[in-house]
Amino acid sequence: MTATKLPLTAVILAGGRSMRMGVDKTQVDLQGMPLLAHAVNRAAAFAEEIIIVTNRPDSIVTGDFATAVSIITDEVAYQGPLGGLATALKVASHEWTLALAADMPWVSASIIRELWVLREGFDVVVPTSPAGPEPLLALYRRDPMLLEAAQVLDSGKRRIIAAYPELRVCEVDIESLQSADDRVTAFFNVNTQTDLRAARDYEKARADAAAKRADVSEEELDALLGEEKIAFDYKRGDIRVLSLEETGRGIPAESPYTIYLNDVEIATVQASDGDLEDMAVGFLLSEGLLHDRDAFKSVDLDAKRGLLYVSSEEVVPEDLVYRTRYITSGCGKGVTFSSLGHARGLEVVTREMKVSPHDLYYWMSELSKRSGQHRERGGYHSCGLVLAGELQLVREDIGRHNAVDKLLGHAWLERMPVERGLVLVSGRISYEMIVKAAKSKIPFVASRSAATDLAAEIARDLGITLIGYVRGGKMVAYTHPERIAQEG
Repeated sequence: MTATKLPLTAVILAGGRSMRMGVDKTQVDLQGMPLLAHAVNRAAAFAEEIIIVTNRPDSIVTGDFATAVSIITDEVAYQGPLGGLATALKVASHEWTLALAADMPWVSASIIRELWVLREGFDVVVPTSPAGPEPLLALYRRDPMLLEAAQVLDSGKRRIIAAYPELRVCEVDIESLQSADDRVTAFFNVNTQTDLRAARDYEKARADAAAKRADVSEEELDALLGEEKIAFDYKRGDIRVLSLEETGRGIPAESPYTIYLNDVEIATVQASDGDLEDMAVGFLLSEGLLHDRDAFKSVDLDAKRGLLYVSSEEVVPEDLVYRTRYITSGCGKGVTFSSLGHARGLEVVTREMKVSPHDLYYWMSELSKRSGQHRERGGYHSCGLVLAGELQLVREDIGRHNAVDKLLGHAWLERMPVERGLVLVSGRISYEMIVKAAKSKIPFVASRSAATDLAAEIARDLGITLIGYVRGGKMVAYTHPERIAQEG
């Protein structure tokens, strides 16, 4: 039995080389077949028309395709997916188009049909997850999207999400889609070896299930695969419990590290491995114990004993040991020596700058893509520094505060002009994170998540632009919105 196809055009965006895998993802092997062929054959289960947009049409091998496709050249080559989508929309036969990345082979027909039923009254139907909207797995109404895409491209931008503010967008959270396919735990492209292993395991399970039953529809195969996986899962009611091996992910690292300044013990911090020297310097910088870069001597890590030694010509305050440690709302009971009164006594940040909302969305998306520890192991917060219009530095840790310290510590060591840039964070912004930014004279802090009321109060008083909820085609300006450029 074959399910009726939907009257839509599937646009498969076949990009270039993966920076993580270092290979052409149109040729990566998945159970004996390239990723692109998998995307085509999966789309053939639900779409009446399939268009491949590519920068290199001569590289496409069609021998594994289960259906006829149109292959067209991206009119805006090597400039991101929006040009490719616009190129396909000009020739698409149907009112509705599905954008689908070539390296997203796990997408099932049941997921697409779930998006399809929600399309009425909207121009875009896009899945969302904690990482944000997934514009390369979304339905687009052809004419409105083509019009907005042309305007965005004319403005010099290249990101699909830049068209969203002028369109009627229906966001579908991942939990809603799990009712159609309970194996969907995240939206991911094959960008790492872990992703590739997970995709190969999933496809092998599909092949094994299909071999046991002939002549089934895509939806029946999805259901059959679900039945087959139950034998490997523990079920309590409707809750599936997976083993760590089944997730294909590692476990976040956490260890105590004691920071010393000139042989004086300062604090012990629970942190993740990696960039620990940066964290030690950033912590001391944020606590006002380091100021003069020229006075800095060295930072050394004794990894075996969990000790970090920072040496500087600056003098450690004699009363440091008697200072009150304030337990913050951060992960792992973050420690700070700075009181609220001290925070309000900091110098106001006055730097003028204008930040495009579309650029901010792009940088936040790049932060997510470059958060490798979170992708590989989960549970990590990420932090990024944008300078001269580019995301130049990313740091991760299980603690939000640690991630900021790692970022600011490295920037200080490398003498990067952070006062000219902005900081992105993936998690909640509390007041002490704003204090860290203020001490480095950073004028702009943005998050995918919320900010606390005290963080907003401190940011307002210290002249810092604080933006939250940068996701779903919107953002919330808590303080100093004058640094957000008005685009029209």
